[in-house]
Amino acid sequence: MNFHVLATPAEGLAGLVADALIVVLPADGKPQTGDKPLDAAIAAATKGGDFELKAGRTLYLHGVPGVKVARVALAVSRDGSAKAFRAAMAAGLATLKNRAVKHLAVRLVGAADAAHAEALTLAVDQAGYVYTHTKPSAEPVTMPAKVSLVVDKDAMTAAKLGLTQGQAVAAGVAMARECANRPANHCTPTWLGEEAKRLGKEFGLQVQVLDRKACEKLGMGSFLSVSRGSEEPLRFIVMQYHGAAKKDAPIVLVGKGITFDTGGISLKPAADMDEMKFDMGGAASVLGTMRAVAELKPKVNLVGIIPTCENMPSGLATKPGDVVTSMSGQTIEILNTDAEGRLILCDALTYAERFKPAAVVDIATLTGACVVALGHHHAGLFSPDDSLAGDLLAASRSADDPCWRMPLDDEYDEGLKSNFADVANVGSRAGGAITAAKFLQRFTKAYPWAHLDVAGVANRSGAAKGGTGRPVGLLTHFVLSRAARKA
Repeated sequence: MNFHVLATPAEGLAGLVADALIVVLPADGKPQTGDKPLDAAIAAATKGGDFELKAGRTLYLHGVPGVKVARVALAVSRDGSAKAFRAAMAAGLATLKNRAVKHLAVRLVGAADAAHAEALTLAVDQAGYVYTHTKPSAEPVTMPAKVSLVVDKDAMTAAKLGLTQGQAVAAGVAMARECANRPANHCTPTWLGEEAKRLGKEFGLQVQVLDRKACEKLGMGSFLSVSRGSEEPLRFIVMQYHGAAKKDAPIVLVGKGITFDTGGISLKPAADMDEMKFDMGGAASVLGTMRAVAELKPKVNLVGIIPTCENMPSGLATKPGDVVTSMSGQTIEILNTDAEGRLILCDALTYAERFKPAAVVDIATLTGACVVALGHHHAGLFSPDDSLAGDLLAASRSADDPCWRMPLDDEYDEGLKSNFADVANVGSRAGGAITAAKFLQRFTKAYPWAHLDVAGVANRSGAAKGGTGRPVGLLTHFVLSRAARKA
């Protein structure tokens, strides 16, 4: 799909040449576009009770007298923000679903900037996505081959930048979503390693994929303990993007890559266990972010680390009460084998020290407790570093990919004490998302660190079951903001 920016024709929207036009009207404005033929049609529809300027309302108009575009869809946004524009675009696209539209023009009544342009690409990408890898019978959604954002001339430069960034983010989101949606017998640790290599070849990334022997040599006893029950070989993936000088400390993203989580010996209930294929959502977001950043080529150094394996029960599986030695040298008493994500992440966080990073952010579908706390809208953000937390919160707002900062008080560490090791891998149920973050914090003393618990946002259940591609937008905006700061 091609995205373009068009200057508003001298004769206004009525003079546009396209197969369809979506006009987004803010609910807090006037029901007018500034073009007499369109405004006359809107006035007639409003008078007839067919249209109201209320958020979420849409109206399809065909063959408006005096307008060259045959198909016109009106969509009302809550306000003039990029977030509201994206929601209105989704509704507007739905009114044109499966119509013969090769060229779609889009106009926001009001000021459109780079954020609106990015929101447009994300709305179109989401509307056109259909999973087909293991469902060839799925019917594709007919989408326009060309989408043009119509803006005033003074907004064209910003809109072009927004479309460029938006297309890269959308491609990263699509990659993360597709990886997460593939079943666990397709998306294996080996396959994730091959995907990383393919991405490396396409975008010039440096990629290294370590096997079990290499991890044993590094002393990753915690990571290795999780994979013991599975016949699928583990992989430890390291991806590097070099966009700045070698001396510039990189940002490191660490993604949890459990391609299927049974809970191990601490077996999960059967209900909804199929959704444990989504337990590699953190890994998927790292792959998607690496792709987006590599396409945009900012002047920053970025490292993506993905420890990936399955968590399965067998005669070789790690047992509750076992004690393992992490790469850091700290010993861990494994009280619950279903708290495995932190066990693979802690060794990856120790490995990250070798890059002498400016900051490390780990991303994981880590705890059900975070879903209980924040639901399915905000990811949980944990960090002892106010500056890093502030940057991530700002990125979440600009990307419309929200997170919420959670506490990390030292008192929460008390629940992780063990009589038989330096630390236990779980505490009590109360504050479970926080104690999980406190566990990870023990392995991050060498650098500024933040943890994103995306258990509630990386995928959806029910009729809309599937990966969301979050938080690729948040992470990409965070990396780009760090690059802009140095420019």
